[in-house]
Amino acid sequence: MPRGPQKRSVVVKPAINKNLQLSEQALRAAANRKAKRGDYSGAIQLFTQLISYNRTRAVDYNNRGLMYFRNGQRERALADYNRALQLNPKLDSAYNNRANYYVSVGQVAEALADYEEALDLNPANTRTWINQAITFRELGLYDLALENLDLALVLGCLEAHIYAERGRTYHLRGDWNCAISEYQQALAALALAGDSSRLRYKVETWMSLLLKPVSA
Repeated sequence: MPRGPQKRSVVVKPAINKNLQLSEQALRAAANRKAKRGDYSGAIQLFTQLISYNRTRAVDYNNRGLMYFRNGQRERALADYNRALQLNPKLDSAYNNRANYYVSVGQVAEALADYEEALDLNPANTRTWINQAITFRELGLYDLALENLDLALVLGCLEAHIYAERGRTYHLRGDWNCAISEYQQALAALALAGDSSRLRYKVETWMSLLLKPVSA
C-alpha cells in the first residue's frame, strides 16, 4: 500500500547556550582589551563575571590571577592560580604564572619547580623559557640563562624579548661586546615591528648603562 509523505522531526536547539557563549566571548575580549590598556581592576571584574557563568573553566581563573598579580594583589593571584591548577593540572600557563608569583616573594625553589613543570607540559612555551632564564640570571647562573634563551629563540616568537634578555645576561656576565650586539638586535626587531613599548625603553636604558663608562 502506498506510503504517504513522512514527517521529518525537527529538533529545535535552544538559543540560550549560543547566546551565553557569545556573551562569554564578548566579555573575554573586553577583559583582554582592558588588560592591554592597564585597567587591571576592570579586567578583574569582567573575568569574575565570566567565572560566575562557569566555575569550572581553569583558564579564566588563571587570567584573573594574572590581573590580580599585575594589580599588586599577589595573594589573590596565588589563590586563582591554585584553583586553575586544581581544575586543570595540565595548564602550563598557570604553572608559569604561579612561578612568577613565587619569584616575586622570594620562593625561588618553588618557582623553578613550576617553570620545569610548565616546560614539561609544553616545551614550546616561550614565555616560560624566558622567565626561567631571568630567574637563573638573578641567581648568577648566566650559562644556564643563556641556554634557556637560545632554546627560546629557536621557537621563533618574542624574538625582541629574547635578544633583550640575552643582552642583559651578557651585560651582567661582563661580555660587553656580546651584550651590545644583542641589544642592537632587540632594538632592530622592535623597530621592524613598529614597537614603542616599555621593552624598548628598558633596552635603551640597559645600553646606556653599558656605554656610559665609554662615553664618560
